[in-house]
Amino acid sequence: MDYAKKDSLRALRDHAAIVFQQYNLFQNMTVLDNITVTPVKVRGRPRAEAEAQARALLARVGLSGKESAYPDQLSGGQQQRVAIARALALKPALILLDEVTAALDPELVRDVLDVIRDLAGEGITMLLVSHEMGFIREAADRVVMMDAGRVVEVGPPQQIFDTPIEERTRAFMSKIIRH
Repeated sequence: MDYAKKDSLRALRDHAAIVFQQYNLFQNMTVLDNITVTPVKVRGRPRAEAEAQARALLARVGLSGKESAYPDQLSGGQQQRVAIARALALKPALILLDEVTAALDPELVRDVLDVIRDLAGEGITMLLVSHEMGFIREAADRVVMMDAGRVVEVGPPQQIFDTPIEERTRAFMSKIIRH
């Protein structure tokens, strides 16, 4: 990926979707409109097709019947699941999830993680930045330990959590697994 080239950035945008920590839903649009706006206006999909897909995606994330709701009528966990459905509507090759549970009430975290677990089970490629170590251990194929913006260690969850190679990873794991 060459960040200096617009074509390279456009290619990434065409094949990836991002779900942010702060849902970034349009507050003046319904749930259905939030999910369909990009497929219709940017990708040129017919509205009826985009709406049918959006309804299927809402069912997939456990939000059937919320199509007419506005974001402020939803809980944080529901808004985050709408954001995930919006990302899936783009049919990306890769979904980037940036601390998607950080802004949620602890009771709502499970619903979002269940959706991500289901997506992983379907073989959807995701890059997940998270402090939910138990979930990462369970759901990840590969774990990247980072410190100060640098990659410290990469490996399967069992290796990273149980037998880390790098001292920095061992120190981190000893602090989070101790309790």
